[in-house]
Amino acid sequence: MREVRLVDRQGRERYSVQRLGEFVARCRERGIAVTPQRLAVIRALLASENHPSTDQICAAVRRKNPHVSLATVHRILEQFCEVGEARKVTLLHDVARYDGNVEHHHHILCVRCRRVHDIEIPEVDKLLDGRTSLGQFALLRCSLEIEALCRRCQLAEKRMHTPNAHTIPI
Repeated sequence: MREVRLVDRQGRERYSVQRLGEFVARCRERGIAVTPQRLAVIRALLASENHPSTDQICAAVRRKNPHVSLATVHRILEQFCEVGEARKVTLLHDVARYDGNVEHHHHILCVRCRRVHDIEIPEVDKLLDGRTSLGQFALLRCSLEIEALCRRCQLAEKRMHTPNAHTIPI
């Protein structure tokens, strides 16, 4: 039995290198022109550690390509989602976020800072393994979203609730 684990930086980097290496060939197979803008968007998406929004991807793209518009980035992201080059992760009460990892995985979300991390949970994958439907629904894919509090936010909350040693009680 495999262990539940967060996808770490090394895993993301290996995946990104592999995806970038295959990106051009997949685009050509699908009849999608490989433009500098599309390359910049996929690089920014794969370089991100936190399932970025369109605005965040646009800001990253503009660091090297200042003339790329937000509308262009949005169009490219939506096209990537349509052809399977990206996934839209739209969290409840949040803006659309994008994921360059199109392999099967799940997400853990910090409810305070809204950071999202990929997580592998083999047991969840096995629950629906081999099923094509669930009741009246034809299964397409399954992605579990876990709400949690990240370590950074836990520490911040702890600091907020710990009396400051320098304050004098009144």
